[in-house]
Amino acid sequence: MRVLIAGSGGQLGRALQACAPAGTTVIAPAEADFDITDPDSVDAAVAASRPTLVINAAAYTAVDKAESEPAMAQRVNVNAVGLLASAARNAGAGLVQVSTDFVFDGTASQPYLPGTTPNPLGVYGRTKMEGEWAAQELHSRPLIVRTAWVYAAEGNNFVHTMLRLMANREEVRVVADQIGTPTHAASLARAIWALATAGATGIHHWTDAGVASWYDFAVAIAEEAVAAGLLPRAVPVIPIRTTDYPTPARRPAFGILDKTATWAITGSARHWRAELRDCLAMIKGMRT
Repeated sequence: MRVLIAGSGGQLGRALQACAPAGTTVIAPAEADFDITDPDSVDAAVAASRPTLVINAAAYTAVDKAESEPAMAQRVNVNAVGLLASAARNAGAGLVQVSTDFVFDGTASQPYLPGTTPNPLGVYGRTKMEGEWAAQELHSRPLIVRTAWVYAAEGNNFVHTMLRLMANREEVRVVADQIGTPTHAASLARAIWALATAGATGIHHWTDAGVASWYDFAVAIAEEAVAAGLLPRAVPVIPIRTTDYPTPARRPAFGILDKTATWAITGSARHWRAELRDCLAMIKGMRT
């Protein structure tokens, strides 16, 4: 299997490279050499790599900034997906498009099924939804993997933000009324490879197991970081409401995804706290 990865420098792109199955040839050009928003660049990359599979791990993920930069979000999350889907189809290659729980409005009271009708709240969610549509319209057999709250040992994410704040503040305040599932990029990457290897198509949901609020996640980061020796003490985490921390973009209050169908293929996921523990151990290893 020859796999071309778009967004190879991001946290998911790096994780995909780190756990690629044996016998897989991974082509992971740098962003400077692979502009997914440029038709000529996409066509050239696909022609040169001759992939059997294209994985799009690239995205415009600045949720709040997207509200003031809708054209840029559209360009990366929708238009570029169309280019990749068309190029993959023309090359006879499969396509994996990574999406998000933000395609839903968060008003549900039970986990969202893959077939639930999306209803995004803001520009980011809307463009990711339209990216799914582009993949489905321009490729005959795309695999769309929705996930949530992704973090990794490298990159800009909630874990690193919390570690930085907790090292410099007496307390941190974190929203407690938004519920989802933290997902380690390494876990997500393993799931994507498992689905691709199994020949899965259509929409699948994947996160780590369990549920949490952002407050729960922050408390766990504090406790596990102390245990790992990354912080000298567990800084108090103060729960606040979404209304106490206004942001330009509205966020779904409930982002739990139903993974039953996906887990039937991949096997069930580990609990998010176990994956967090692994991630913090990786961070400690990078610092020593």
